[in-house]
Amino acid sequence: MRTFVPQWCRRRIIVPAAILFVAVFACAAHAAEPVYEAPADLLAAAKKEGKIVLYAANFLDTEQAVAKRFSERFPGIAIEIVRAPTGQLITRIKTEAAANRMIADVIDISDRVQARAMIELFAPYAPPNAADYPEVARTADRLWPRSGNAWTITYNSELVKDPPKSWADLVKPEFGKLRLGQTVIASGGAPFNRAMFERKMLGEDYWTKQAALKPLLFPSQAPMVDAMIRGEIAIAPLVTNLAIPLAAQGAPLKWFFAPEGVPVTVFSAGIAKGASHPNAARLFLDWALSREGQALMVELGSFSSMAHAPMPPGVDARAIKPWYPDDAEIEKIFKSWTDDWNKAYNYRQ
Repeated sequence: MRTFVPQWCRRRIIVPAAILFVAVFACAAHAAEPVYEAPADLLAAAKKEGKIVLYAANFLDTEQAVAKRFSERFPGIAIEIVRAPTGQLITRIKTEAAANRMIADVIDISDRVQARAMIELFAPYAPPNAADYPEVARTADRLWPRSGNAWTITYNSELVKDPPKSWADLVKPEFGKLRLGQTVIASGGAPFNRAMFERKMLGEDYWTKQAALKPLLFPSQAPMVDAMIRGEIAIAPLVTNLAIPLAAQGAPLKWFFAPEGVPVTVFSAGIAKGASHPNAARLFLDWALSREGQALMVELGSFSSMAHAPMPPGVDARAIKPWYPDDAEIEKIFKSWTDDWNKAYNYRQ
């Protein structure tokens, strides 16, 4: 088990709890994270079921690393991963539910508003350490923040010698000439949060200015970062759980948090109502939401909503200004702002 002792632990940063900052950026413990101990009866029932089907909007590499660690901890329980952007997963989940053929056992998506709107498709669930998660981090009583991410500006260091320094730079012609990338707003909660931040914090005309540079649009982050590594694009907004591990693995990428703010997305995970493997699903979420499971997610570049969680590798909380969207506001603007974005970027689904 990796021990996290960030240098910034001496300084606690406090802002209103409504934006989760206290939870996400609290100091890490000085000792190794405790190991999750599964109740014997739950472990036996889960092993009897022998399988979990995980619907995840998080990235495949991340989820494969999680599945590998889980299988090492609990041999005999396989994880089948169905990975897709949140919008596609929501369509699939609703279709399966309407046909009374729910395949998923665990669902983890990035759109809190839409997750809350289909709360009836989730079974009642709370982890043993529910008290470690502040109320504002929970989408609903049945939905929990297994994962989360924050937006960086990332660039191919082999192509960009004079990199941008801010979000505002991403509407300047000199960076447009290097070829920008952008994830479409409708692909999930995280891209919508980023676009919402851009419009609210950088001006009503930010999208129009950037669209005029003709960025290459991608349906999700995974193919976009592949294009950046190949050199097809040079600069793009990229979430931490891609930027951090890929840069650490030697990809020609450099990332930074822009001074205007860092949009943060909190995911929503729960057990599907009528799950075929309910005990294995509960074991998985209990472990994933434990300090042991959250330490792994942070190691993989995610942001944790658990109190006293560590930060991802290379992230100094003093150097960033987090920005969280207001869910109530998203409910009001989601459709109109999605339409506005699509029009600005001339994007048709």
